[in-house]
Amino acid sequence: MKRGAKIVLLAAAAAVAATGMEIAPANAIYVYPAKGQNDEQMQRDKFDCSQWATQQTGFDPTNPQRVQTTQTQPRGGAVRGAAGGAALGAVGGAIGGDAGKGAAIGAGVGAGVGMMRRNRSIREQQQEQAQINQNYNSQINKYNEAYGTCLKGKGYSVG
Repeated sequence: MKRGAKIVLLAAAAAVAATGMEIAPANAIYVYPAKGQNDEQMQRDKFDCSQWATQQTGFDPTNPQRVQTTQTQPRGGAVRGAAGGAALGAVGGAIGGDAGKGAAIGAGVGAGVGMMRRNRSIREQQQEQAQINQNYNSQINKYNEAYGTCLKGKGYSVG
């Protein structure tokens, strides 16, 4: 394999890994013409069974319309929280007579709150993506089951 092609494949794999997506093979079914069907007949039967499986399941592996989470990266986090906390702390500290001390305390508390919010947002996005992946994998499994059932009915060994 040429070096350029390897780089493209590695980049694609890294992109998939970064999004947390699982890719289920759409046609992970092996078909053997058990009754001596020729290649032309087998291709027609595979096409017909693909159409039938799509009708039965409502899922088309050639157009899965996979839903993605918005994957917005929480911005600010600790820095944003620290800035807001410092401002509030400075106001509170000024009332108490030491704006600098109040700002420092507010910055620390604000940073902690900002980090907690950011982490919660990341966990929620990961849970949402896991649910989307689970639904997708369930659909592809149902499709593959219907596809295999059809092919078996047409005299093929399916594995």
